[in-house]
Amino acid sequence: MFFTRLPFWRIVQVEKEYFKNVVSFWPYAGIITGGIGAGVMYGASFLFPATVAVVLGIAARVLATGALHEDGLADFFDGFGGGTDKAAVLRIMKDSHIGSYGVLGLIFYFALLVAVLASLPIEIAAPLFFCGDILCKSISSGIVNLLPYARPEEESKNKLIYNKAQGAMSLANAVLVVLMVWAFYSTLLPFEAVYAIAAPMVVFILLIHYMRYRIQGYTGDCCGATFLITELSFLLASAGVLNAML
Repeated sequence: MFFTRLPFWRIVQVEKEYFKNVVSFWPYAGIITGGIGAGVMYGASFLFPATVAVVLGIAARVLATGALHEDGLADFFDGFGGGTDKAAVLRIMKDSHIGSYGVLGLIFYFALLVAVLASLPIEIAAPLFFCGDILCKSISSGIVNLLPYARPEEESKNKLIYNKAQGAMSLANAVLVVLMVWAFYSTLLPFEAVYAIAAPMVVFILLIHYMRYRIQGYTGDCCGATFLITELSFLLASAGVLNAML
């Protein structure tokens, strides 16, 4: 309900209060969104060239999420690019209009995303996209444990502040991610390619420090931006490792 546009609300209604724990379940939403994108990407490859299949797969995920994360990425670039202090950054991120930093950020993000996936065989690109979605949503969910929310609750877009992930949920997420990534790497790639997992972890730590320095916390837009940036770093690192091994 929270992370996709799929009509789960037709099945059950959930009180708003429960959405405070939603970030802990983010990796499980990745199974759906990553599965849709990867499935369309792989299926389209039987009819179209690899680049077209990649674009269709990415578009399918964007449609499934309602561009939720991409909207956050654009606001993140606008806010941190144009804001000179915390108040300005938060004010710009809350503005619904997109600026030059947001436009350029989305252009470079999608250009790199399409280029790196299209550079790989589709039978590797599709499952890599699936695993990257789950892995980087799991990594990015740690933002709520490492940073405070940067706005008062009443000023947040969704009028709620996310709760920190509990130990049991964090462990369950880690197990899920390990199993998914292990299944992929053990069947499709040389084991050495697993080192690419270090890239999104390093990028995540750098983003956390940057947000702490600029706004002393995070916002919902920061969550979406962190996911997409870490995912892109994972895909770039994976492609780099594979190319280096050829």
